[in-house]
Amino acid sequence: MPEAVKEARRGNVLVLTIDNPPVNALSVEVLDALAAAVERAAADSAVEAVVLTGAGKNFIAGADISLFPRIAAGEMPPVPWQQYMNRIENCPKPVIAAIQGAALGGGLETAMACHWRIAARTAQAGQPEVKLGLIPGAGGTQRLPRLAGVEKAMEMCSYGDPLDAAEALAAGIFDQVVDGDPVEAAVQFALTGPAVRRTRDLQDRLCAPEQAESLAEVFRQGVHRRMPHQKAPEAAIEAVAAAARLPFEEGLAAERRLFEQCLRGEQSRALIHVFFAERAAAKAAGLPAPRPVGRAAVIGAGTMGAGIAVCFANAGIPVMLYDASPEALERGLAGIRKQYEAAVKKGRMDEAEAARRMERIRPAEGLAEAAAEADAIVEAVFEDPEVKREVFCELDAAARPGALLATNTSTLDIDEIAAATKRPESVLGLHFFSPAPVMKLVEVVRGRATAPEAAATALELARRLKKIPVLAGNCFGFIGNRMFLPYRTQAVAIAEQGGAPEEIDAALTGWGMAMGPLAVGDLVGHDVWLMIRREALRRGVPHIPVSAFEDELPRLGRLGQKSGSGWYRYDENRRPQPDPELIRLLREYAAARGIEQRPWTVEQIRERTLLALVNEGARILDEGMAERASDIDVVFVHGFGFPAWRGGPMHWAEAQGKARVLARLEALYDEDGPFWKPAAWWR
Repeated sequence: MPEAVKEARRGNVLVLTIDNPPVNALSVEVLDALAAAVERAAADSAVEAVVLTGAGKNFIAGADISLFPRIAAGEMPPVPWQQYMNRIENCPKPVIAAIQGAALGGGLETAMACHWRIAARTAQAGQPEVKLGLIPGAGGTQRLPRLAGVEKAMEMCSYGDPLDAAEALAAGIFDQVVDGDPVEAAVQFALTGPAVRRTRDLQDRLCAPEQAESLAEVFRQGVHRRMPHQKAPEAAIEAVAAAARLPFEEGLAAERRLFEQCLRGEQSRALIHVFFAERAAAKAAGLPAPRPVGRAAVIGAGTMGAGIAVCFANAGIPVMLYDASPEALERGLAGIRKQYEAAVKKGRMDEAEAARRMERIRPAEGLAEAAAEADAIVEAVFEDPEVKREVFCELDAAARPGALLATNTSTLDIDEIAAATKRPESVLGLHFFSPAPVMKLVEVVRGRATAPEAAATALELARRLKKIPVLAGNCFGFIGNRMFLPYRTQAVAIAEQGGAPEEIDAALTGWGMAMGPLAVGDLVGHDVWLMIRREALRRGVPHIPVSAFEDELPRLGRLGQKSGSGWYRYDENRRPQPDPELIRLLREYAAARGIEQRPWTVEQIRERTLLALVNEGARILDEGMAERASDIDVVFVHGFGFPAWRGGPMHWAEAQGKARVLARLEALYDEDGPFWKPAAWWR
């Protein structure tokens, strides 16, 4: 086994290099080796200074996250994170961190335990622990405010967003930023005989306790708005405030107590589950090596097609964009230009980079021209099976042998589309979510004839596009939309039975969902939902009512936000308001069909909608349409606004107890019939 920390001499300077691929995560072995190496250097009269760096692209990207669930479950003792950092900081000789790439979480805490920090211009510094439901636990909440001030430390620890090197220098976290090799710069700095400057002893950037509490209240209000329901951000704020209120050792004790509370909480367990689920989702057993994709094509220049073309361009892949309508193609290209212009205006990229990306997107005059040289082709035309089959028939004739032929359909049958070609083995679904450049999720949908090599190529392509791919089987709606339909079906049924739309939506957003199910209908458009329901009924999806009140909305011109009315009425800024006219129509519909009216509690609304969601997920697992339950969690966290701090629907259901969920489903089945028939997975 290779050494976790390698030692090399540069004269009287000892260079310690953490070598723990792929990201130099801090395992117990790395921490032991690092602290021991620093202490040996302290005792070695031939060493006058220590430079600490990381092998490869990163300094230290954080702690080994696999340790946290094991500690929380009592499978291993707590790691004395703070003690390891103290052992580094207590070195009587200067310790200089030479930072390249990521210094995140425990990586930044290690750098702050060093006496000086010299970074490459491409380095990053951050405390992203809140994204795992944790707070910094190796002294970060106490050292960061001593370097960057209480306000900046609260911002970094409560929101978890990283700083680039220039920002970290301005904040006081880095001491120097260099264009060349930071190790060489750190060695040269060590030769100047710098003082030992312990971060724990710095006081200039700390504020009075009263000011810290005032800042804490401002940040509490901010995290309530931006990260509602989450406990770790408030714990981080409290820990940073303790740095201004308490001596260093007492501040460490406060951090340790708050860290332990978070570590043993449900939210951390859920967020760590999502972290590992994302990484597992991109892997599938038994697939061969992927084919390379050097050039791409997108057919259809509407909102989705143009967005997918941007994804390719952003990943450095040249892409041809085609639309049967020249006007639509020009609109699509103009929209892409506006996106890049807006990115430049907001400082997200410079003009030269925007121009390079725009140059990668080339308009094609015909479908054959677009497809001829492409290694991967994504169809993104109107969601009509006949139209899509026509496009794939043309692609079959135009595309080169071996090209990946993907449809961006959200509900249609991949096998029916593939049947329009003589190469069904090359056809699959690549279901991007809107807006495609922003949303991380891509469902990779295998048809009956899809070759393993095509699936492997699609997974690797999605990763290159910086997406999180999830393999799905070819059933109606795949994973996400298939589950979302019964969830919304229950929301509509509750409205038909007397529930107020705003109360139904509030019950779910108050639980943590990004949007209420009825508001989602207004956002997507009720003409689209009617098409989805008709396709579900055509495909024989069980337990979906043949008619619903929502089917009436398109006939009444209530298409949702785009028409100004749907379940709600919308003002010119698309702000929703409860609509008495909608309630009148809803109650007339119920009366004409003899639908009994009843009051609904928040708990009843949540139970019915969420149980409908997870029971459909269990059916998907029964049928093998998802590789694993955690894949479903990834789909809903990244595609449907399910709260990550609840871990995704299947994680949430398992946390409730499968036996308990089964008992409630059986009770509802006895009460309301086939819709609630429990999936076998619960047993």
